[in-house]
Amino acid sequence: MSSVVETTEIVLPGIVEPGGLQIRVRRLPAPGPGQVVLRVDATGVSFAEQQMRLGKYYGQPEFPFVPGYDAVGTVTAVGDGADPGLGGGRFAVVTKVGAWAGHLVVDAAALVPVPDGVSSADAETVVVNGVTAHQMLFRTAKVRSGQTIVVLGANGGVGSTLVQLARHHGITVIGTAAERHHAALTALGAIPVDYRDPDMYQRIREHAPHGVDAVFDHVGGDGLKQSWHLVRKGGTLVSYGTAAAKDDSGSAQLTYMNLFSQLWMWHLSPNNRGARFYNFWAGEKQTAKFRARLREDLTAVFDLLAAGSITAQVAATFPLSRAAEALALAESRTVAGKVILLRE
Repeated sequence: MSSVVETTEIVLPGIVEPGGLQIRVRRLPAPGPGQVVLRVDATGVSFAEQQMRLGKYYGQPEFPFVPGYDAVGTVTAVGDGADPGLGGGRFAVVTKVGAWAGHLVVDAAALVPVPDGVSSADAETVVVNGVTAHQMLFRTAKVRSGQTIVVLGANGGVGSTLVQLARHHGITVIGTAAERHHAALTALGAIPVDYRDPDMYQRIREHAPHGVDAVFDHVGGDGLKQSWHLVRKGGTLVSYGTAAAKDDSGSAQLTYMNLFSQLWMWHLSPNNRGARFYNFWAGEKQTAKFRARLREDLTAVFDLLAAGSITAQVAATFPLSRAAEALALAESRTVAGKVILLRE
């Protein structure tokens, strides 16, 4: 198979409104040893890109760069040393940046097979979201069947996947979302609570008066202490974002350092409760081990998706060239699930 000559990419030039995204076309290099060219059939808009637009994502590259945390696509060219049998196959890959493009050059070892019968758009909804949800639930918090959890933002990409994984494994879920999403949450098996209710935490306590076994909090800010107080002895608070500070001025690094400090103090306090920050990229430098764990967890989620045990939560689809509209919609906080960008 011949290598791709040109690819279209969406560029984030700096701190701009969604309409400030740029489109460029560039020559794509041939795959090097152990690499492949992946034609991107679907990628998506996650909260990470929303933070990157504002320069608020911890560890993001310097502007300008191509955003895009993950992708699902088809191998169109194979470099020396990579398995020629990969050609024509459909795979998922986690990139952190770069996936808002028509084609990618990626390491063959980073590919995770997508099951037959699962569309690229559906698979894309559970790549980084599925790995995040699975690892937080079972590796970080170690929640078991019969326990109870709270998921803040249960209508979002990670949140809706968390709800489904938990319910599939016999875990009770209390999920917060705007009232317009409550019917959908109920259909997924969660107990909905209105996040706009000023007494939201009291409403949660009414459903779990003795506390819960885990809280998954991507919001941070002043409400994090309330999340901590929901956790019963033996339980875990899992923080995985700072949405409350998304529009704040100031250093993103300082925001995270303050968060880490608070979690660490709670974790060390003598109350038999845990407070952890979930970092998707923990252990990234141990490349083989990191990739093996990612492959194992994403494969488990893909298997559930293929079996119909969980369903893809596609909020909307846009062609890649309309990434600006897709980003604006994702940031509107009006959608349930993940906004997907498709190959044109």
